[in-house]
Amino acid sequence: MKDFICEDFQQSVSELLIRHKSILDIITKLEESQARVNRAVVKAVTSCGCIEVNATKQQIPPDADIKDLKDCMSPHIQGELCESCKDIIEKEIGNNIFYTTSLCNILDIKLHDVLAKEYEKIKTLGIYNMF
Repeated sequence: MKDFICEDFQQSVSELLIRHKSILDIITKLEESQARVNRAVVKAVTSCGCIEVNATKQQIPPDADIKDLKDCMSPHIQGELCESCKDIIEKEIGNNIFYTTSLCNILDIKLHDVLAKEYEKIKTLGIYNMF
């Protein structure tokens, strides 16, 4: 059943997208939706305060092995998203996925294939995928 969620979602997006059919419209809407995701995260910090950003230089021990890097790196976030901020960010990420899927549709790319290839790449390359 879960194999069909990408296909079903992509088909639904295809049926719903009427107004922004041009690739130019889709690209600009995708960019706008990413900005809205970023803005929602920033508002969680600056307006709500449920999370804080404490960014400093990453401290990597000189003898650290590449496998240990994950444990050495800080996300620079303290706290947890409140339910309100989490709901807003999830909504904005959903919109971003909608426009990403719209781009896939107009370019005749299957979202499932994109995800499967990316998953296979990270499984194969493991931690070396980040370089």
